[in-house]
Amino acid sequence: MRFVPAWLRQYQTGWLGGDLAAGLIVTVMLIPQSLAYALLAGLPPEMGLYASILPMVAYAVFGSSMTLAVGPVAVASLMTASALQPLAAAGSPEYQALAVLLAGLSGVMLLGFGVLRLGFLAHFLSHPVISGFITGSALLIAVGQLKHLLGVKVSGENVLATLHGLWLALPQTNPAALALGGGSVLFLYGARKYLARLLGRVGVPAKAADMAAKLAPMLAVIASTAVVAGGRLDLSHGVSVVGHVPQGLPHLGVPDLSLGAVGSLLLPALLISLVGFVESVSVAQSLALKRQQRIQPNRELLGLGSANLASALSGGFPVTGGFARSVVNFAAGAHTPLAGVFSAVMMAGVIAALTGWFHYLPHAVLAATIVVAVTSLIDLDTLREAWHYDKADAVSLLATAAGVVALGVEAGILIGVALSLGTLVWRSSHPHIAVIGRVPHTEHFRNVDRHRVETTPGLVAVRVDESLYFANASVLQDRVEALVNADPDTRHLLLVCSAVNQIDTTALGVLSELERGLAQRGIGLLLAEVKGPVMDRLRDTDLGQRLHDRVFLSTHDAFTFAQQAATPAA
Repeated sequence: MRFVPAWLRQYQTGWLGGDLAAGLIVTVMLIPQSLAYALLAGLPPEMGLYASILPMVAYAVFGSSMTLAVGPVAVASLMTASALQPLAAAGSPEYQALAVLLAGLSGVMLLGFGVLRLGFLAHFLSHPVISGFITGSALLIAVGQLKHLLGVKVSGENVLATLHGLWLALPQTNPAALALGGGSVLFLYGARKYLARLLGRVGVPAKAADMAAKLAPMLAVIASTAVVAGGRLDLSHGVSVVGHVPQGLPHLGVPDLSLGAVGSLLLPALLISLVGFVESVSVAQSLALKRQQRIQPNRELLGLGSANLASALSGGFPVTGGFARSVVNFAAGAHTPLAGVFSAVMMAGVIAALTGWFHYLPHAVLAATIVVAVTSLIDLDTLREAWHYDKADAVSLLATAAGVVALGVEAGILIGVALSLGTLVWRSSHPHIAVIGRVPHTEHFRNVDRHRVETTPGLVAVRVDESLYFANASVLQDRVEALVNADPDTRHLLLVCSAVNQIDTTALGVLSELERGLAQRGIGLLLAEVKGPVMDRLRDTDLGQRLHDRVFLSTHDAFTFAQQAATPAA
């Protein structure tokens, strides 16, 4: 029984109706999305359908979220296309094989991270970097879909080249494709903004009205397919359609392994894994909090890893948790991952019997669903907040987005990570160092530049608001030297270490040198509020031995010692 998921062992029959209804609604939503995201990834439509079956079952067994809906998503599809296009022609058998291999590599990496409990690695992708990456990806995706909306053939190495090609191709715009695609964009935007409100006015319950608005893409697919099929617009007006979609369940098999291909896909697989994990966990946590549930990040690594392996074994491409589908799954009443299993069964039924219905589905309408979906990912709120609160984070966001648009998804996210880590290192290497004094009639000590405080003659008290290591130790030494030189009457130099969590070997050497230099000038070095783990390491060093009677539990004790030392004996 230990191999049976906890949610299944504790399953209640009262949950069945909600899980079944959510599975049905997510399936209706997933059909156009899986086809559209396969198009975005440069893959045949059936691969999007294949990636929507076994991954959901695998996640249900190994994942920790009760409502996360796993499958193809826009950003992972874009990253797949970006990784594969330099290696093979889009849609070719080699391209498809590489997509399957990419899913397998991503799955293996995520499983490895989960086994090693490396969920913390995702913390290196800060929220502004993720926001900038998704915003840049959304712009890149939207521009890439304009050719389908216009019904023209355009290729470009970057956004500027694509826009230039679109400008030159405007005279060849297919009016029928533009009407279908443009009309679908207007309908989908209108449905998102007004449909729920209109349905509410005619008496439809708010929850049902909201669901209907989210299922508008399926209505657009059905209507446009009927129009194209009825008028044979593919023949009479040259409207590009999905065409033949093979019917039948996917064949299971291990991806073809080639050392050259594996080497080329390692970095893309790592980035897809990290971005997908961060995106999935953020969605899963936000939904879990609404029901007082908990997400286990390392279990999520196992769940997403198994989902990607399942996608690879069934001929799919990289998958992760989708925000829109998960929200719909949650709102539709899903209680457990059984809703995903139901959705997988229904998707299998669609593939086994109904793929003929997709023949006349126009690419312009799939592009419209992608454009409307990704424009909601453009995150101006985070940019606005970051700009007002921390401009360094705002710069990281903008640089990441610009890097994605100008240089591609891999370069963009690497730029963002490099800027974030660079900012972190710069800040830690330039710590805030405050000269402090006593708040009158208290045992509290504050920055002399911010508060009215009392100082003690002959004592310079300094609070260091950062751990001490090789990059900032000399900064502290220079600041102390400057303070001591500015006050010739200094007899004691107090370092308040309440914010110091670690002192590395370089910093220890600097402190030892500082202590000796001060002693030669008749100035004693004092330490206060040294944390236990730091003191444990410091105690057995030469510096610790020399300072054994000058390390104080509190800043108040250190001030009292300095005052008594400065008071002449009676």
